[in-house]
Amino acid sequence: MDYQQAGTGSARITLTRVQAISIGFALTFGVVVAAAVPRFAGWLLISTQVGFLTLAAWRLGLIAVQASAPKASSAGWRHEDWPRYTIVAALYHEAQILPHLVERLDAIDYPRDRLQGFLALEADDHATIAAASQLKLPDWLSVLVVPPGTPKTKPRALNYALARATGDFLTIYDAEDDPDPLQLKEAAMKFRDEGDALACVQAPLRIRSRQKNSPHPLLDRQFAAEYAALFEITLPAMTRLGLPFPLGGTSNHFRVSVLRALGGWDSWNVTEDADLGFRIWRSGFRLGVISRPTYETPPGPVRLWLPQRTRWLKGYLQTLAVHTRWTEGMGWRGWAALILTIGAGLGSAAVHAGCMAWVAVVCLMSAMDRQLPSLSVLGWAVLIVGVAAAWITKHRGARIAGTPYGLLDMAASLPYWFLLSLAFMHAAVRLALEPHRWDKTPHQDHVEPIIVADAYPDAGRAAA
Repeated sequence: MDYQQAGTGSARITLTRVQAISIGFALTFGVVVAAAVPRFAGWLLISTQVGFLTLAAWRLGLIAVQASAPKASSAGWRHEDWPRYTIVAALYHEAQILPHLVERLDAIDYPRDRLQGFLALEADDHATIAAASQLKLPDWLSVLVVPPGTPKTKPRALNYALARATGDFLTIYDAEDDPDPLQLKEAAMKFRDEGDALACVQAPLRIRSRQKNSPHPLLDRQFAAEYAALFEITLPAMTRLGLPFPLGGTSNHFRVSVLRALGGWDSWNVTEDADLGFRIWRSGFRLGVISRPTYETPPGPVRLWLPQRTRWLKGYLQTLAVHTRWTEGMGWRGWAALILTIGAGLGSAAVHAGCMAWVAVVCLMSAMDRQLPSLSVLGWAVLIVGVAAAWITKHRGARIAGTPYGLLDMAASLPYWFLLSLAFMHAAVRLALEPHRWDKTPHQDHVEPIIVADAYPDAGRAAA
């Protein structure tokens, strides 16, 4: 199916008529029954608690099955046998950081005559186009001006580049990315070793601070811990379990033939990466992970963090809406993965603030009465196990990623969860009013380089 032209298979339609009627009926039914049958509200609360307890158990289970991504074979190819690789960086208003990106791309260790690269720039981005024209680009890297069109989103620019790609494989990077030089070689060998059923591999994304003394260190560290839990624990574990997952927004490596057969990215989805991971699965292909990371910067203060997280949650809502319109190709594992990733992320963000406020009120009233908080056994279990699972997952992931995460960060995660609920409310409103608006995250170039020990010294280096 061409997802750029399809109706129900694209986020161009926010909700189908059937979905809108179903949601309206479910909300009305829930309110009416809860008012008429008081016990129903209790049953609903218990069901919700059991659901979140199951989610916490799932997170702890992922730690049990998690292991570092299997190393690619060190037996590489002769120089002329390496597959052709296309690199795409879709940029908008990135003149300041562009020289640093080009320098990092030029450091990639891959045969130059097997590389093709595009800096995909929007036609009205005159500053970035001018900055690119003043740079000495590697022979394999060129500027690709994306003509005006609708919607003006990153996936539309990626599709424009995909139509001109000559590589057997393709990867995408963002403006602030600093990929491991051997990442492409590891990905190429992973595709070779796993066979044609493997359509995409995801490299881990690791967060580094903009500067040594960040003005907002707690927010930066929360963001880094989230990434560590996702890319170091969740995705490797789901790969071991043979489950699909939402891709990250960068450092995805694709088999070009499969990507084209799927119609590329959905230009109308503001988290096109999450959507594409499940479309790959529906088409009968597999996803995988590799070990060599890409380093990124945190978004910065709340005024920058909030629009980015709003866009992510809005895109998750779009992805959930799209993939619940038909059943073909998902299977029980696909549905489980969709619920435990996209669904759980949305559900948690929606209720974090309310749940924490409720617990705070109960504890305050109990303290005023000089009594212990009167929560049910199930309520205590959800609170303790849920918070512990989140902390343990982040702590374990942070250790693997080399990111600090201590007791102060654990305590700071509680107000951070309130911010997630704020972002969810913004996302719901924006989905209704501006479903396809792309809230761009500005990037800055004043980052401190991080020297990281090579945890995978053999993956690809022997083939260099």
